[in-house]
Amino acid sequence: MGGRTVSGRPYVAIDLEAIEGNASAVVRLCAGHGIRVIGVTKATAGLPDVARAMLRGGVAGIGESRLRNVERLRRGGVDTELTLLRIPSLSAADAIVESFQVSLNSELDVLAALSEASLRRGTVHDVVVMVDLGDLREGLWPDELPAFMRDAARLPGVRILGLGTNLSCYAGVVPSAENMGRLVAYVEEAERVLERRLVRISGGSSSALPLVAAGAMPARVDELRIGEGILLGRETTHRAPIAGTRQDAFTLHAEVIELKRKPSLPVGERAQSAFGATPAFEDRGLIDHAIVNVGRADVDLESLRPVDPRLSILGASSDHLILDATATRGEVRLGDRIAFSLGYGALLAAMTSPYVDARLVSRDSAAGRAPG
Repeated sequence: MGGRTVSGRPYVAIDLEAIEGNASAVVRLCAGHGIRVIGVTKATAGLPDVARAMLRGGVAGIGESRLRNVERLRRGGVDTELTLLRIPSLSAADAIVESFQVSLNSELDVLAALSEASLRRGTVHDVVVMVDLGDLREGLWPDELPAFMRDAARLPGVRILGLGTNLSCYAGVVPSAENMGRLVAYVEEAERVLERRLVRISGGSSSALPLVAAGAMPARVDELRIGEGILLGRETTHRAPIAGTRQDAFTLHAEVIELKRKPSLPVGERAQSAFGATPAFEDRGLIDHAIVNVGRADVDLESLRPVDPRLSILGASSDHLILDATATRGEVRLGDRIAFSLGYGALLAAMTSPYVDARLVSRDSAAGRAPG
């Protein structure tokens, strides 16, 4: 089932060539429609090697949501335009101006704080004003836009580059020609207020890639912020692969720490599990239980899959992931390393877990050097 671990710690194997190739494919797709790509590294906790792979693939800059991740990028020598994706905290205005060239904004008081911070530093901070098109996450409701733009235009030290939106992340609203057309209409309304042309229309994330591929994205949308589309090679409305990309850039490896033949049904009176659920069980007689050394503290079970289709996930506690290994007919052994493919949630959890290592690997190896 694979080689033995050395330290015993679970790790995510990262194929930088796959990430670079995926970035290149997404950049080519978007460039054909006049759209620049911001590569989003937040699911890898700002890993500099991943950012550099994206940049080699042609992204125009890097998007991040955490100041700590940006510090990691800078320590790793990543020198490019950085965009703050999460709406800025009022209390972090100085750090944001120091760390990011661009931020996405929806609060006038925060813009005023960014203005003051920029003036103190003798610089100008670029801003994309976010508009909510119905997904109900961040952004101005459209009727707020004219007054907001008038007030924002009076603030020195900040420059409004354009408008942006976010879809799919919260309510699952799908980007369409209709709602992207509304974004363009709001851009034109903002331009009438400002009496100048806006130069950046940020139309969303990986969920917008099918619209681009179909040739239905309105022409004025000129930027997308792409994380999963590059990292995992999938769009995010139906998780369909993107043409020319790979879906195996990240693989979780965990060690078998217990292997026992046990009943498939629990024995005794049952109540809630440690996580407040009452799990369902199917009577399959005696089965081979394989426990590996990751758990809910490290991964999202919903988007985690064993690479070997003969294995299935039964459940997990904080520290243990329990597999049914019966179909492998004894091939799984204590100490073996089990490989898992990762969805976005599992990748984000594993890469931000302090208990899971990250290793850079070649395409032909399951071991490699740890990134800095």
